[in-house]
Amino acid sequence: MFDPATALDRILDSLDKDAREPTKLRAALVPALRQVIEDGHRAAEAQLLKHRDGLRCAQNISRLTDAVVRAIHDAVVWRLYPNDNPTTGEQLAVVATGGYGRGTMAPGSDIDLLFLLPYKQTAWSESVVEAMLYVLWDLKLKVGHATRSVEECLREARADMTIRTALLEARFLFGSRTLFEELVTRFDGELVVGSSAEFVEAKLRERDTRIAKVGTSRYLVEPNVKDGKGGLRDLNTLFWIAKYTYRVRDQMELIGAGLFTAEEYRLFERCEEFLWRVRCHMHFATKRAEERLSFGLQPRIAERFGYEARAGLSGVERFMKAYFRVAKDVGDLTAIVSAELEARHAKRTPVLDRWIGRFRDRFRATAIEAEDFWIDHGRVNLRAEDAFERDPVNLLRLFWLADRHNLAIHPDAKRLASRSLRLVNPSLRGDPEANRLFIEILTSRNAPEEALRDMNEAGVLGRFVPDFGRVVAMMQFNMYHHYTVDEHLLRTVGILAAIEAGRFDDGYPLVSRLIQTIHNRTALYVAILLHDIAKGRPEDHSTAGAAIARKLGPRFGLSQAETETVAWLVEHHLLMSMTAQSRDLSDAKTIERFAATVQSLERLKLLTILTVADISAVGPGVWTAWKGTLIRTLYDETEVHLSGGHSEIARTDRVRLIQMSLREQLPDWPAEAFDAYAARHNQAYWLKVDRARHVKNAIFLRTVHEEGRAAATDVALDPVRGVTEITVYSPDHPRLLAIVTGACAAAGANIVDAQIFTTTDGFALDSIFISRAFERDEDETRRARRITAAIERALKGEIRIADLVADKHPQPSARAKTFLVPPDVAIDNALSSRETVVEVTGLDRPGLLYELTTAFGRLSLNITSAHVATFGERAVDVFYVTDLTGTRVTQPDRQAAIRTAVMEVFAGDVAALKAEGLEALVAAPPPREA
Repeated sequence: MFDPATALDRILDSLDKDAREPTKLRAALVPALRQVIEDGHRAAEAQLLKHRDGLRCAQNISRLTDAVVRAIHDAVVWRLYPNDNPTTGEQLAVVATGGYGRGTMAPGSDIDLLFLLPYKQTAWSESVVEAMLYVLWDLKLKVGHATRSVEECLREARADMTIRTALLEARFLFGSRTLFEELVTRFDGELVVGSSAEFVEAKLRERDTRIAKVGTSRYLVEPNVKDGKGGLRDLNTLFWIAKYTYRVRDQMELIGAGLFTAEEYRLFERCEEFLWRVRCHMHFATKRAEERLSFGLQPRIAERFGYEARAGLSGVERFMKAYFRVAKDVGDLTAIVSAELEARHAKRTPVLDRWIGRFRDRFRATAIEAEDFWIDHGRVNLRAEDAFERDPVNLLRLFWLADRHNLAIHPDAKRLASRSLRLVNPSLRGDPEANRLFIEILTSRNAPEEALRDMNEAGVLGRFVPDFGRVVAMMQFNMYHHYTVDEHLLRTVGILAAIEAGRFDDGYPLVSRLIQTIHNRTALYVAILLHDIAKGRPEDHSTAGAAIARKLGPRFGLSQAETETVAWLVEHHLLMSMTAQSRDLSDAKTIERFAATVQSLERLKLLTILTVADISAVGPGVWTAWKGTLIRTLYDETEVHLSGGHSEIARTDRVRLIQMSLREQLPDWPAEAFDAYAARHNQAYWLKVDRARHVKNAIFLRTVHEEGRAAATDVALDPVRGVTEITVYSPDHPRLLAIVTGACAAAGANIVDAQIFTTTDGFALDSIFISRAFERDEDETRRARRITAAIERALKGEIRIADLVADKHPQPSARAKTFLVPPDVAIDNALSSRETVVEVTGLDRPGLLYELTTAFGRLSLNITSAHVATFGERAVDVFYVTDLTGTRVTQPDRQAAIRTAVMEVFAGDVAALKAEGLEALVAAPPPREA
């Protein structure tokens, strides 16, 4: 086993006696020390892989660092600045602070050092400190350092809580122990005593700021292991607060201090070990201080942990489920500490108003209508510890009362609920009163998302609905979803409640109106909660989810009709999203097929509301105005069809209203000019484009017309979605889309959306949306202008796009390389009465759309309509095509040629799948997403 102390002793002994000036000493010392560090890290990594103990690894690396710092000090003092008879002012203590002071480090952690002096720096101490730091810097180590006297340390710590926290973790390394003990004694007596409330408030405020920066949910699918919610820094904060408040030196003392039970302390240790193991593996795997557990890193860490595919989940999904369970446990420990601190009056009792824009005095009530509960400082608490044992229904009643009275739950009550999960048995699950309370929580008009999240955090929700328990902490290994499955479901409930409460009227005008007219409110809320409950199973999650809904409906007290409605919504919860985003909504067959599945206006309303809430809860920026327009158009067309109206008349009326609205926003346009402009666009354009883009396009085309140009381009930035919009206006021809997509491919731009229209006089108006590449607007605009310049030059015949693309070889991003998406092509002549529909699914990458449109061009196919959508790493591109005579492609050999050409575009992805032994997936249709 590698012994750094022995190796370092040999290095010190072998130092040349002439190495008595800084440059020569460093030249002799640094290479040898670097080798010791590399050997030490290799040994620590081997031990980590063998024993799977993250805390032990972190401690080993800290001890290695101790030995290296000690060796540097000894070399400097022995060789450069020997001092056999130091004066009082030439005392020096070297102290580890911050994370290093705790005695735990990851391979890439900073080394925080305090050079402690008696009162002021002398020439000797200044020389020693400077020489040590130069060696550490030459070793490429990240060093945080301070050189202060005891008095200076105390003065700085009084003014800065960060410095105070660093000193709280101070650990003596070597030098003058007397100086160190003076610092510790005075720090305790002059700063800590009587200031615990101030310290706690500062640390919790600091935690809130940190979490707001890296993500407010502990269930983000690419978590920050160090600073994220539920990560190592949260555990550190708990110990800092406990250490400061309870005056303990060691974590084990927290049991004796009454903060944790022995079981809770074991949970603290398990969380700490697991998170350190993840962090150390991340640093070893990347060879740098990587703290974000990205998609690209997750499979490597899962493999290092030894996770393999099982029970419908891949190895990486099982690993991430374990991670999120630990993050949840860290949240539980935070609640325990908060409760204890409040009991000691070290922390102010929180007043949490969960109703945005409403105010209610939480403290006016003194009693509630359940004899086993009372209001304890504005929160629901239990009167006796046996309340759950005597009546297990109280496990549901606790959360029902909190929601009914808009109160928080006392941490002691939630803590006892978590310890009483064995009481959630088949008898309680079948209890009519328990199920009534649950449905009232779910359909509450107060804050159902918060109540359900409290239930989930306590473990009650997953026990009461075991199918929900299967998706708790479950992540989906893709770039589309931002949260775990359970978090997504709870957020969907929250968005639905907000829509119903009228808080999203501006952002969701259609569903805000519809939700006030539905008859099956309870069925809608149950479907929202269950729509993804079968994720992670081998079968299709929509079909499996419908079966779960049929099982749970009667248990929840739903009627047979309500149960069937829920099951239908769950089974078809992706139908509206996929139809709106990947089908031509101006084609009557699209509406006919969709309406045949929906069958009733009530189902249409419910499905529309569910679809909007589902997409919005996927993550920030996923719901867009364009998607809203597509959903609205599909709803309007289907409503007319189901109500027996004449769709062409209804379309004409809607188009006229849209044009009237646009006319009001263009008051300086002469009537003749506006009428001529309006006549240039067909119904599909008016119905599928959002209002803001109607105005933008009208102004753009008028400018182009006034300037006498036959073709033009425009650029607009959309910082909210993180995309850049490129608009192209040109005489239409079959190769136009290939030119536009080729210019994007040559620039390495990834197309994430596209709107393609042809005017009645034969001009194309295409809007292409590419992923943003630069943070600064001017840089991003400059990049987009280069793309539009290439498009305009190609349209004039000055360059060939094929040559431009050939000169560039855009590489897929590191994140995209992480995923394996089975390519699939479907050709259907039943989806349109005029064109053949080709739906292509595969791994998204820059240049993909260009390669596909070029392949269609070689086959002499005319693309009349294209619908481009990306779901994270997965592209779903749908093309409505005809042959050059304008007829559909019906010949089997022509269809086979299309399939072959498309699959050649994905040849590299097929090879990657085969290399992974997944060739069976090549012909398997990929799962749908909202």
